[in-house]
Amino acid sequence: MTGGHTDPTGPTDPTGPAPKRRGRPSRTAGTTGPDARTRILEAARTEFAERGYDKTSIRGIAKAAGVDSALVHHYFGTKDEVFAAAIELSFEPALVIPAILGSGTDGLGERLARYFIAVWENPASRAPLLAIMRSALTHEAAAKVLRGFVLRRLLERIAEALEVPDATFRAELAASHMLGIAMLRYVIRAEPLASAPPEKIIEMVAPTLQRYLTQP
Repeated sequence: MTGGHTDPTGPTDPTGPAPKRRGRPSRTAGTTGPDARTRILEAARTEFAERGYDKTSIRGIAKAAGVDSALVHHYFGTKDEVFAAAIELSFEPALVIPAILGSGTDGLGERLARYFIAVWENPASRAPLLAIMRSALTHEAAAKVLRGFVLRRLLERIAEALEVPDATFRAELAASHMLGIAMLRYVIRAEPLASAPPEKIIEMVAPTLQRYLTQP
């Protein structure tokens, strides 16, 4: 009998919805959408901070976030990529870089130093940063994430926006200065740097960062 009805067992309608991607868990309110992605990132920050890079797993992150591990892979891919995304959550370069550059070169060193110290002084963002600093000393994957994010995605973009010669070299000098402070103050906790007021550190460091990034 001919008509407008379609046999449910017949061929798939080419105009119908595409099949689900292989390996992705079924859609439910608790495992999809921006809330799930946010929970995964927050869980990843906590797991990396508490366990370090080596002992953190995709399965552990998924369990802490209350999702299937396939969803973690779907959003982020590998553990390295989850690690990088968790670090980016602390730095928020898309918001920060325009703010650092927006007022011109005058005061750039101070704005950069103030931003960097503020990130480390915030307990919520400090914990995953401590994890990456410690892990970078013994794991190349963690060191690669640290290099790629702090240097390429943050400082080098700032230097290139200023259109100064030797932008990469300048960015590396600035990175070495700030990461050295982070290591001594927050990881090793060397005194008197560890207990110095943030404003004093900013005051001392800002002129050096200014010179690295803007001096002809």
